[in-house]
Amino acid sequence: MQVNLLYRSDINASQNLVVIVQDLQQAQSYCTSEQVWQYLQKQVKDEKKEQVKLIHLNQFTHHTFVLYSPPQNKAAYYLKESYRKKGHEIASILASEDLSDLQITNAVTSDIASEAVLDVAEGVLLSTYEFLKYKSDPRKLHPLVQLTLSGQGLTEAKITALNNTVHGTFAARNLVNEPFVYLTAPQLSEEIKKLGKEAGFEVEVFDKAQIQAHNMEGLLTVNKGSLDPPTFNILTHKPDNAINEHPYILVGKGVVYDTGGLSLKPTGNSMDFMKSDMGGAAAVVGSLYALAKNNAPVYVIGLIPATDNRPGQNAIAPGDVITYSNGKSVEIMNTDAEGRLILADALIYAARFKPQLVLDFATLTGSAVRALGNHAMVMVGTANRDIKSQLLHSSEQTYERMVELPLWEEYGEPLESDIADINNLGISEAQAIIAGKFLEHFVDNYPWIHLDIAGTAYLHKPQTYKGKNGTGSGVRLMYHFLTNLVK
Repeated sequence: MQVNLLYRSDINASQNLVVIVQDLQQAQSYCTSEQVWQYLQKQVKDEKKEQVKLIHLNQFTHHTFVLYSPPQNKAAYYLKESYRKKGHEIASILASEDLSDLQITNAVTSDIASEAVLDVAEGVLLSTYEFLKYKSDPRKLHPLVQLTLSGQGLTEAKITALNNTVHGTFAARNLVNEPFVYLTAPQLSEEIKKLGKEAGFEVEVFDKAQIQAHNMEGLLTVNKGSLDPPTFNILTHKPDNAINEHPYILVGKGVVYDTGGLSLKPTGNSMDFMKSDMGGAAAVVGSLYALAKNNAPVYVIGLIPATDNRPGQNAIAPGDVITYSNGKSVEIMNTDAEGRLILADALIYAARFKPQLVLDFATLTGSAVRALGNHAMVMVGTANRDIKSQLLHSSEQTYERMVELPLWEEYGEPLESDIADINNLGISEAQAIIAGKFLEHFVDNYPWIHLDIAGTAYLHKPQTYKGKNGTGSGVRLMYHFLTNLVK
């Protein structure tokens, strides 16, 4: 059951309520007795000034959550993330107290008042996600049914945009959490069609014959060991009021399950969560969902090559050579470096649209995880500094953080091959960069950014509002980035 998100110009102080205050005196009128007011004052008496504090007041007839946020010297995006995390804490209390309704308002009268309400609401909403499809008794743990927002600067449009972006994130999380027994490459295409119909973006799916006709050798090669055919998915959001003539293109790695192929993954648990290897595809689908659902005035295309990677009887073998439609030959040194092989086809295909910018998302390397853990994605690319700065700004505002690494030419040297133009592996050192250097060979005269989300797309332990398992990494980032590019 989805949470019903509403806007009201006023609130009912005798019902469950979150009130954001900078001065504690602003919360006094929400206390039902002098004893409650004294208790509230004691809770913040010894707190650090630069800290957002949540005080839960069970007033018996209703619950009041005072979010005390004194003036901060920290960067604004840190404060936004603090609000989201407090939203997660509030969602946890709602679950433990079995509360089905909540209001959020801001007693602060400032330009950022509405943003604070939206940030807290975002943390609450994202924390209500549950994947219950395969539970025999699918009872929701989160009881929240209605969330009402109120405050200076809030509009229906802002609230709707938040709601649709959250549901785009949920769509991505659902896809990542689906097991491979259900989510084969053809089924992924069916799920994309359903989401396209729901949100309003167009979907075209190439079957194997069409993929062969387009000479997508990387995708066909990885698919050789599979029992299921590959698909190539084209998602289009092109509203009549689109500001850009040429599209922004999002490319997503759609490896629905990865065994490593004949270069079988070596460690004991390295295959256990490989259903998540299509996290890049999920990011693209969720982003298109949010953009289309909000009718964002931006022309965006999503490209998703999809297959699994298995060691079947006809599987590609280390040492084999393939040649792409752009004439580039590749020696396959490791079949577990398959994601870059299928992304290359999509990057070649993207050129026909003369895009303003291409961004690819992929759970591509363990190197990205070893370097940054699960707190940030790796960014490399050829786009200019202005575009990268805007992307980094969006990463801060959404707290989907990234670290840019260099694409120096020396990192491309390990890709040299004795018998082909390049090989698909390189060396283990700096593999997150080397993978980017491989992809660069297939970028044709357009600005490009590669985002390795191997560490952020799937979590093995709960992490505040991101939860556990699939996170929807990249959706909120892309919505903020693309909608701000066209402002």
